[in-house]
Amino acid sequence: MSEDNTNPSGEYPVDTPGDAAAASGPSSEPNNPNTPQSEASVSGSDAVNLAAEQSKNTAHRNIPLPDELPIPDDTANLRQGPSLHDGLLALLPLVGVWRGEGQADTAVDGQYTFGQQIVFSHDGENYLSYESRIWKLDDNGEAVGPDQRESGFWRIDLKDEIEFICNHSTGVVEIFYGQPVNERAWELEAASTMVTASGPDSLGPGKRLFGLMPNNDLGWVDERLVDGEMRPRMSAQLKRVAG
Repeated sequence: MSEDNTNPSGEYPVDTPGDAAAASGPSSEPNNPNTPQSEASVSGSDAVNLAAEQSKNTAHRNIPLPDELPIPDDTANLRQGPSLHDGLLALLPLVGVWRGEGQADTAVDGQYTFGQQIVFSHDGENYLSYESRIWKLDDNGEAVGPDQRESGFWRIDLKDEIEFICNHSTGVVEIFYGQPVNERAWELEAASTMVTASGPDSLGPGKRLFGLMPNNDLGWVDERLVDGEMRPRMSAQLKRVAG
C-alpha cells in the first residue's frame, strides 16, 4: 500500500523525506568516496539530518549583510562609500533615500492614499540602482499593509539619454527612455511595456516625471494612456531621509 502524502485537507500532495531523497538523483556508486556529494543518493532520514545540521549555522540569520560580500556595498549617501561614477553626474540629485505619501487611481484598486520609500543608490559603477516600496494608508494615515514594489536601474549616456529598466511586483517589466528636463527634473516615456499572464490587463503605455520641488522634496508622477489620452495614475511627494 502506498503512503498517503496529501495534506490534511487532501487538496494537494506534500513532499515527503523520500521525495527529497529522490530529488537528489540516483547514483550507482553511493558509497564511492570519489562520487561528488551532489551526485550521491541520500536517504530520507539523512536528508532531514543534513538539513537540521546546516540550519545550526543559518536558522538565526536572515538576508546576509552587504558588508559580507567581497565587493563595494551600495550607498545612497554621496558622502559615504565609493565615488559616484562621472557618467552619472546628471542624475546626482536623485541619489538618496526618499520617503513620503502619494495618491493612486488604478483600474484594479481605485483611488487610495499610499506611503512610499524610494532608494536611488550606486556602487561606483555607471548606473543607479532603484527600489520603490509602497504601502497602503487608511483614512487616518496609518499603514494597513504592503502594496506594490518596483526595482530597476537607471543609466544615462553621453548624449544625456536616460534608460530606466523597471520591474514591477505586479508582473510588469518596462523600459523607459528620456532626458533631463533641467538639472532638477527628468522626464521618461515607456518604449516597451511587457505584462505577464498574471499581471494587470489594463496597464497602458506610461510616462514618468521626477523632479526636485522648491523645498527640495522629490516629486514624481506616473501617467498612463487611457482611452487615447494620458491620465495620472500615481503621484507622490517624498522627503529626503538619507543622503
